[in-house]
Amino acid sequence: MKHDDIYNIVGKNIKKYRKLNNLTQRKLAEKLLLSESFIAKLESNTHQTISLDTLEQIAHVLQVDIKNLFDKE
Repeated sequence: MKHDDIYNIVGKNIKKYRKLNNLTQRKLAEKLLLSESFIAKLESNTHQTISLDTLEQIAHVLQVDIKNLFDKE
């Protein structure tokens, strides 16, 4: 699996679980104390780096295990 593929998978899963939780990008960003543009870039595969700590926080807010963010579905 290529480096870019991982970010694409994670971004798509963040978007999927955000929508399942009825959260806008803005609301998710507010809960995480991050910018809305950061969330938008993650979901659109424009932002190429994210820490595991931040991924864990996102997973917590989205009420999923962090491993779900790496699922290839």
